[in-house]
Amino acid sequence: MLITLADRLSWKESQGAYFNISSQRKNMKKVIVSVINDLSTDQRVHKVCTTLHGMGYDVTLVGRKQRQSMPLIPRSYSTKRMFLLFEKGPLFYAEFQLRLFFFLFFRNFAVLVSNDLDTLLPNFLVSKFMGSKLVYDSHELFCEVPELQNNPAKKKTWKTLEGWIFPRLKYVFTVNDSIAKIYSEQYKVNVRVVRNIPYLSTQENVQAATKEILGIPLGKKIVVLQGAGINVDRGAEEAVEAMQYVENAILMIVGSGDVIPILKSIVERLKLNDKVIFTGKVPFEKLVQYTRHADLGLTLDKDTNINYRYSLPNKLFDYIHAGVPVLASDLVEVKKIIMDYHVGDIVYNHDPKQIGAKINLLLNSERLLPEWKKNCKIAAQKLNWEEEEKQLVEVYKEFLE
Repeated sequence: MLITLADRLSWKESQGAYFNISSQRKNMKKVIVSVINDLSTDQRVHKVCTTLHGMGYDVTLVGRKQRQSMPLIPRSYSTKRMFLLFEKGPLFYAEFQLRLFFFLFFRNFAVLVSNDLDTLLPNFLVSKFMGSKLVYDSHELFCEVPELQNNPAKKKTWKTLEGWIFPRLKYVFTVNDSIAKIYSEQYKVNVRVVRNIPYLSTQENVQAATKEILGIPLGKKIVVLQGAGINVDRGAEEAVEAMQYVENAILMIVGSGDVIPILKSIVERLKLNDKVIFTGKVPFEKLVQYTRHADLGLTLDKDTNINYRYSLPNKLFDYIHAGVPVLASDLVEVKKIIMDYHVGDIVYNHDPKQIGAKINLLLNSERLLPEWKKNCKIAAQKLNWEEEEKQLVEVYKEFLE
């Protein structure tokens, strides 16, 4: 129904009967940023909002509030979390689309920012109604995520929506060169790249916490696997199984995801309770504290679909900024960063015994770990948000003119 409505609006626009938007609206510097998550752990969106606020925009970030959502730490911009009746499934998506549409429709703004395909339709329709500018930030190849691969009908729905709107977009960002190339070639749209990289000052601004306070065992090497989406095909199961072959080290899993219950069952089955620690979901500020105590960081996503193949996980840069060398799977964008900046090593398969052997080798290397730690600090001077946000600033300056 909403798509039909947008088609009618396009016809009205061509007939000169488009809505009469006041010049006051056009001159406003208000931005509404939309995302489907609960705002608590999405650092990319937070950084974008902070950059826009620093440019003088009045920023509101809107998402949803889940029953298990953590409280939000006060921010420099406004936030709004909508409480929905449904938290998953088709009814959730339908409710979210409608709620977001009406939230946007009854507010004043100059620019709308849509994050990922699941917020794009309401933003696109309202931007057409209001004659406002729309910026689309695609964090991944949405239609290629594993959750859609086994559901052809759902994938076709999202792909149809993407194919209808994407060629009509003027301002598009994504997270790395590979994804930008795919979208650009497919839809003939100029896609800019802004990687999700921490602030240079992130580590210095976080108050240090000791291992004792954080509950991290003393006298052992620490291997960390972190993330807000520790899900299927992320290599977490193999990382846990690898710990039966690792000596004098603890695997610390910081974050949440669909496979956490499976990981806990593996720990019980293999009797690895003294080798694997689960912290659960934690705020970003506390996540950084855990990471800083690690000796090695893991990012082991599998090349099981095109979305993972070209992914550039946030945790890669979090490790680098914490001065933690990285052990990663053989993925295009990840391998490029590690090899270019010499901050870690690659595993070329997901055999737990092979991963365990590699972890042992690296943790006991008196040459490699110190060298990589030093290189992480050098890399952070180039791979930081203060440099990355320049692409954003360049585009949004056009809106201020």
